[in-house]
Amino acid sequence: MYGGVTAVPDTILVVDDDLATLWLLSTLLKHSGFEVVTTNLPEESLRLAQAQPPDLVLLDVMMPDIDGWEVCRRLREFTNVPVIFLTAKDTIPDVVKGLEIGGDDYIVKPFDNHELVARIRAHLRRLKADTAPAKELNFGNGELTINFPSREVTAHGKAVDLTPTEFTLLTQLAQNAGRVLTRGELISQVWGEETRASLESLKLYIYYLRRKIERDPEKPELILTSRGVGYRFASK
Repeated sequence: MYGGVTAVPDTILVVDDDLATLWLLSTLLKHSGFEVVTTNLPEESLRLAQAQPPDLVLLDVMMPDIDGWEVCRRLREFTNVPVIFLTAKDTIPDVVKGLEIGGDDYIVKPFDNHELVARIRAHLRRLKADTAPAKELNFGNGELTINFPSREVTAHGKAVDLTPTEFTLLTQLAQNAGRVLTRGELISQVWGEETRASLESLKLYIYYLRRKIERDPEKPELILTSRGVGYRFASK
């Protein structure tokens, strides 16, 4: 662009053994403004990721020779780029496994094209955010504001009084907005690795938080449940 700087499109590496799926995803992503690299060979995907690091990886699970779980494990040895599993395996144990071995998101086939692109963009925005912890985060056009240095929270124009545990839980959720955090992750991050805190404790504090920050706690818009897996804070 004359007189300005042309933005470099983000590169998505798509790994799937089904050639028709590769073509469909490539067409969708290119139409959405991304550079796309595709491969139906798991081993080749690792070589590509090392030679030309992508900004995000879309990864199938069920592939011959090496499955998506193993590809993700190997990717995590040399890169922290977002990995989104895109697969027909939709059981709760599969979702939890994918997130716990290093995946950032899990989308089940068949998927909605608009949702897929939106989730990709949400992860890329989070990746590009300043690596230093934000001093303040705002959600819903100011409906929720979290000031970390002062530990002040405002919801719907009113100050919210949070306990230390509630604030720590809110911090973990908000700083990972758009990403599903497993229940195990949250318990570990909020109460510590050697904790005796239970799933019931986590559910109770989620309930407390929703009552304090949601417009309607029975229909949450900020703290969203990923049934059987964990919780996701709504993207900004």
